[in-house]
Amino acid sequence: MGMCFSDEVEQALRYIYYDVRTGKGQEGLALLKKASAAGDGDATCLLARCMCGSQYVWGGHDFPEDSEMATELLHKSVEQGSAIGVLVALRSGELTPSVERKMPFSSLQEAFDAVLAKAEKGDAFCQYTIGNAYFWWDFLRIQGKGRDSFSSQEKYKAYLKENVSKCEAWFQKAFHGGMYLAANNLNHYYCKGDEDIIAPQPEKAAGIWKTGAELGYPIQQNIYADELTKEGKYEEALRWYKMAIEGGQMVGWHGIGLLYEEGKGVPKDAAYAAQCYEKGLAECKDTEGKVKCANELGALYYAGDGVPKDYDKAFQLLKYGLDNGSQFGICYLGKCYFRGWGTPKDYRKARELLEQVDWVNREAFYMLGAIYCQGLGVPEDIKRGVEYLKRAGDNKEAKEELLKYKKTFLGKWVRR
Repeated sequence: MGMCFSDEVEQALRYIYYDVRTGKGQEGLALLKKASAAGDGDATCLLARCMCGSQYVWGGHDFPEDSEMATELLHKSVEQGSAIGVLVALRSGELTPSVERKMPFSSLQEAFDAVLAKAEKGDAFCQYTIGNAYFWWDFLRIQGKGRDSFSSQEKYKAYLKENVSKCEAWFQKAFHGGMYLAANNLNHYYCKGDEDIIAPQPEKAAGIWKTGAELGYPIQQNIYADELTKEGKYEEALRWYKMAIEGGQMVGWHGIGLLYEEGKGVPKDAAYAAQCYEKGLAECKDTEGKVKCANELGALYYAGDGVPKDYDKAFQLLKYGLDNGSQFGICYLGKCYFRGWGTPKDYRKARELLEQVDWVNREAFYMLGAIYCQGLGVPEDIKRGVEYLKRAGDNKEAKEELLKYKKTFLGKWVRR
């Protein structure tokens, strides 16, 4: 048997968390499914985590996301006697009183102590879980304490500080032991502190992503490359983007594409940038990565930069980004709807998108001016339209449109 869990679970942890560069996440998932079916509650708990999306497990594994199944599995893990399952269910808000009554532990403290013992033996997932119990204040329910347990607010705050601060050491151990996810909460702890209990320590956060990159975590290699890009260290950023891609973090193609598109640290090459975005779009397992690449590629097709101008492709790519929560393409898409490029004309949708543009874009202002002055999909409002046309400055179309209107002696804008 493994040091802290069954052999199957420990191998799965390595594949899914501690060494994602192996590319064996699917093998790890298969191990968990087999062990869970055989009654291994720890495997059932980890299997639930795998189904909770990229917030809980690396998107590069391409695991199916199923929140209902994850909840069912978490409950099952508690019934199967998994101490880690109890703490994860508690953290997930799934440890209802009825579920808690089914656990084979006399108390939450007993389950916590069981996980703590494994954390002290060196298991990174358990260290991360213990850190979370302190970071998210789950220790209150575990210890059965609250404000009423203390004679004064000062003593209560001292108790909170003593416990919350314990998360730092556990997150550090987990981070260096293979749990790249621990860096997220550790970074938040350093940058934000915790209410008036823990003061921020931003100086400690400075090297987190670099450390993660050097530890070989592909996600953090990409984040660190982004940091280097912002600092103007383009050649070094390119090296880390490539390492991230080699480890399976395919959104690195987005970073490389931007460097080539803008000619930062490399010769400017929009055609190669487009190829990078194409690779990222095809190879990214997570939606966020795909959206980033689709947006940049869509912009290139819209402008005909490095690729033939193609409004159909531009619209499809940018619409994909918008449909998945990105505001990157609102101006492009608004213009496409206005002119009927890549999509039928739709002045209502054009207006809805263009009115979200919160930067100076003279063509967008012209279009909004024309929409209101001509009553395209909205009630005619010449005064409002003229205001937009004036904001369009020296835009040729806006100047021509303005000539169609005049202000009366009484100050009302009308058609000439």
